[in-house]
Order: sequence, then structure tokens, then C-alpha cells
Amino acid sequence: MSAADLMAVLLSKYLHYDFDAPEDPRNDHLILSKGHASPLLYAAYKAAGAISDAEMLTFRKAGSRIEGHPTPVLPWVDVATGSLGQGLPIAVGVALAGKLLDRLPYRVWCLCGDSEMAEGSIWEAFESAAFHGVANLTAIVDVNRLGQTGETMHGWDLDLFAARARAFGWHAIEIDGHDLGAIDGAFAEATGIEDRPTVVLARTEKGHGVAAVANKNGFHGKPLADPEAAIAELGGVRNLSVAVAKPSGPADPHRFPAGGELKLPAYEVGSKEATRKAYGDALVALGAVRGDVVALDGEVGNSTYSEEFASAYPERFIQCYIAEQQMVATAVGLQVRGWRPFAATFAAFLARAYDFVRMAAVSQADIVLVGSHAGVSIGEDGPSQMALEDIASLRAVFGSTVLYPSDPNQTAALMAEIVDRKGIVFLRTTREKLPVIYPAGESFEIGGSRVVRSTDADRVTLVGAGITLHEAIAAAALLAEEGIAARVIDCYSVKPIDAGSLRDAAAETGGIITVEDHWPEGGLGDAVLEVFAADSVRPRIVKLAVRHMPGSATPAEQLAMAGIDAAHIAAAARELVQEIR
Repeated sequence: MSAADLMAVLLSKYLHYDFDAPEDPRNDHLILSKGHASPLLYAAYKAAGAISDAEMLTFRKAGSRIEGHPTPVLPWVDVATGSLGQGLPIAVGVALAGKLLDRLPYRVWCLCGDSEMAEGSIWEAFESAAFHGVANLTAIVDVNRLGQTGETMHGWDLDLFAARARAFGWHAIEIDGHDLGAIDGAFAEATGIEDRPTVVLARTEKGHGVAAVANKNGFHGKPLADPEAAIAELGGVRNLSVAVAKPSGPADPHRFPAGGELKLPAYEVGSKEATRKAYGDALVALGAVRGDVVALDGEVGNSTYSEEFASAYPERFIQCYIAEQQMVATAVGLQVRGWRPFAATFAAFLARAYDFVRMAAVSQADIVLVGSHAGVSIGEDGPSQMALEDIASLRAVFGSTVLYPSDPNQTAALMAEIVDRKGIVFLRTTREKLPVIYPAGESFEIGGSRVVRSTDADRVTLVGAGITLHEAIAAAALLAEEGIAARVIDCYSVKPIDAGSLRDAAAETGGIITVEDHWPEGGLGDAVLEVFAADSVRPRIVKLAVRHMPGSATPAEQLAMAGIDAAHIAAAARELVQEIR
């Protein structure tokens, strides 16, 4: 109710959108950052003729498209909102797509609530938008003073919000959010600003128009006690409709030159290279043939090797700096417009943006996240830089794909597989140079694995991925000297996992040892255990994982202290073979 006047003016005069053609690249974008105000958004859709009275009455009911918070189940909703502080960061990504990639004049409008202005991600968005000069973005802040439980941090202090916005480099306009003339003037002014984003700070009244609730605490999210009286007070049932202006002008987004045959990087068997370097090399190769591929980085491109793409294709590289929430949000915004974003940083720092990843899945977003410097094997930098939760957290995301390549040629091959993969894809890369064990050009399917060592006499199976695969291979060699044959499986696809190969190994060897540079909870070992969870007869499975808080040490020392190096794997295998003999 506080933002109804704002939305009415926007819909009737400033939004350019064809509700019959939501895929039209010329359409403006309207993102409801305050997703709990979904009844207002749906009312706008009804006024525009996009949904019916009958559908409005299905609000929040099972099977309805108009859910408690908006999601892309509706074709006019770009992204899911409702986790506050996310709409504006994603709107920055959509605006960047318009300015840098599509190069079309559509405008992005984002309605924010004053409560979410306390979120740090909002201010990451303010800084990013100003830095990139996205003048095609207008944020509208509904400053209605009251949050869910009481007054917001700054109440109706528009001057404070305006000062902050201007300090970040935005054009700020303060208005009475119920003065239609003032709203009209503010939106007109915003569309005329050509060098920076604009924020319209609107002083509004929560529950505006109904005396029983207007500007009163304690009514957040609650139905009105006397809806008929409230409707009469608001002017009665009027069945208002709005003819939303359709977009015009050029309809063809910019396209970057690309094409030809994909030539992935190749690494010689027996040499060594880090999978993070293979990521950078393969990304450049993909960029040559796919003009829709865009790279983002969190100011660690010389470690993730995103800098190679930035050098080759600077127009398709977005530096997000140390703002991981904004980096993921930007990726989500870019994919709204059909671009294929690859966002990279240290895997540990993706944890900071986890809520954005979770909501990206709700948004049905298609993005690739690349996390380097995973596990204790990074060495001397210590635990603050070590991703030890990342496999667990990314496996838990709905519909996600989690890959942990063990070899640079395998990494390159998987990059070609994931470029069109739907959903959230996580590629975990390793800091250390790893031995090249697979020939260039060998194919690796998502959901597969590779048996790298086996005999008919195998008595135990060692399952590794990434750096621990190479420790497992070394352990198998040690065991062979003692007459113990060990099968070694490269479980590079952690989700989906190759259940068939694991079942075969269990049946033929009787016992499995999983080895991971990760905490024991939720990682590779648990992914393997889940394969057998419903079986009445299960193989003996031993999980080797990092079980103590690491400090600084060399990579080799780290693996040994964690009990996941070749010597510890061999010792665990000897013990398991004795148990199952």
C-alpha cells in the first residue's frame, strides 16, 4: 500500500514493456527487491491485463503462479526476490548487460524497501552501479518507516539516505511518495540523467489510505480486519486498467564476433599444470567460439586466471572487485538477458555470497561459479583462505552441478560440457600444479567418473578427486609393492555422481576409501555414501577427510597432517583389507 502510488505512475507512464512478448529484448526490466510486496506487483500485472481476477484469488495457494514472493514461474519476473538485499544487486547486473553487452536502451527499475537498506549487499550494489556508470538503472526506495517489528534503523530520514547515495556517486531525488506530481517529476528526472544511476527516495506511509492500519506498527504481512470497509475507504472496486507503453526502437542486441571450431588447450601427459590455469586457458578458448560467454572475477584474476579472458576479450570481462555478493548477483543479472557468465574467486569466499547462490537456484538461473584455492593443499596461507565447506554447500543447492577435476586436460574438457549446462554449476579448481594423466581430447561427461587403475585382483577401492586423486594413485603404488591390489576411481563429478561405477567397485572389491581435501561433512565421502544409503547390504566405506583446524604449512605437510596423503591412504587401505578379509 505504501508503494502503490509509485507503482501506478511507473506503470502508466514510464515502464515500457510488452506483456504479450516478455522475451522482447527492448523491454524494460522491473525488479521488486522488496519481494514481500508481491501483492502490489501482481496487482500491477492485473491492471496491465496480464493476469485475471480469478488468478489473483489464487494468491499463495498450492499450484498458483502468484506465490508469496515472486519467482520466474511468471514470465514477467526476471528473478526470485524475497531474500532482502538481493533485488538491487541483480538489477545492477541487468543494467550492465544493457549498457555493456546488449547495448540496448532498455531501463531497469528496482523497487526497494527501506528495511533492506541495512543489508551490506545493497551498498555493494550502490558502489558497483556508480563505478560502472549504469545510468539506465533507477532504484526507487519505499521509505515507509516501519519494518516487520517496528521502526527501521533510520525511519523517515531521507536526507541521510540521500547523502549516502550521493557519496556513492548516485543522483538522488527526495520526494513525497504519495504526491503523484512529485513522483512523475522524479521519474522524468531520472530518465534524463545520462552519467550515473539514480535513486528516488520516497517518503511513504505504510498502510496508506486505510486509517485502521496507516502508519501503525504491528500489521506487517497481516490481512486487514475489515477488508470491505478498507476497499470502500480506498474508493471502492473500480476495475482500473493501465495501457502500459510497449518498447520501440532497435530490437537486435549487440553480438560479439565469435565462431569456428572449439580448440581447447592441450597439456602433455607427464607434465604438470594447475587446474585453475586450465580453467583460464579453456575460458579463452570458449570465448573465441561463443560470443555469449562473459567472465567475472572478484579481483583475484591472477590467481583464478580469469585475467587471461580479460586480456583476450576485455569487452566481455567485468571486474567485480572484492564484493562476492555483487559478483554472483551480477552473474544472475547477466543471465537474465541470455549471457553465459563464468564467475570466479577463491572458493572460500563464495561462502560470503551463499544466499545469492541459493536464491539463484530459486530464480532458475544458469551460471557457472568457479572456486579456486580449495582445501588445505593451498599451503602456507592458512585456514582463512581454505575452502573446506564448498562442496557440501554447493551440493546442497537445488539442481546444482558440482565438478572437481583432477587434471588440466580433464578441466578443459569439462569446461566445454558446462558452457550449456542448466542451473548452478560449481567448478572446484586446485592451486597446486597436478600431474597430467589424461591425454588431450579425451572426453569426460558430467555424471561420469574414470577408473584410472584396476585389476581383476583388486581388494579395495580408493576414491579421490582433484588433488587427492593423485595421492590415491601414489597410495595404490605403495600397496602394490606389498601385494595389495587397489582400484582407483577419479570421482571428478561429485554431483551428479557415477553411482554405477561405485556399485561395480563395491561389488568387486568389497571396501571403499574416499579421500577428500574437505571437511568430512557433506563432501565427496558423503556423496559416495548416499549411493548406498538405501541398500540393505552396504560395502564398508571409510572416509578420509580434513578433521582438524589447519594452520600454515607446505602443501605436502598439510596433506600429511590432515591424514589425506598417500601414506595415510595406504595405511587406511591396509586396515580395511584386514577387516573385510
